[in-house]
Amino acid sequence: MKLQKLFFIIMIISLFVVSGCMSEMENEEQKIKVQKRIGNENKYEDFKEITNDEDVQKVKKILNEANWKNEKAEMVSPPDYQFIFQFKNSEIEAKAVLYRLWMNPNKEKAEIIEGTDRYVQLNKEDSASLFEIFTGEELSPLNQ
Repeated sequence: MKLQKLFFIIMIISLFVVSGCMSEMENEEQKIKVQKRIGNENKYEDFKEITNDEDVQKVKKILNEANWKNEKAEMVSPPDYQFIFQFKNSEIEAKAVLYRLWMNPNKEKAEIIEGTDRYVQLNKEDSASLFEIFTGEELSPLNQ
């Protein structure tokens, strides 16, 4: 019986330690590394590093509130941009998820594939916000 109580106490302490470490990681500041496609090929160059916490949080909010579909999407061309989230503290290791972003032909909406099997087409407002954060330019439709 004493052994069970001791095991139970150790488990509770372990849970507090693990959850404390996880909440620290969730609160750790992140940045976004953006790459831009070069020409029409599937080649990319580092384009921008977004370190402003307000912008990073806005991108995370857009992605978290998007209506993702769990499906593989086939796109006609390589993505216009690709990006990943990274912790600013280089000592924190985490698996990076690649986001690939296409601007649709009329430049009004962004389409994103997360990893390999999650797809979303953002609304005009979120597409414009994301484009402005990534490029520093306003998103303007081609037909204007």
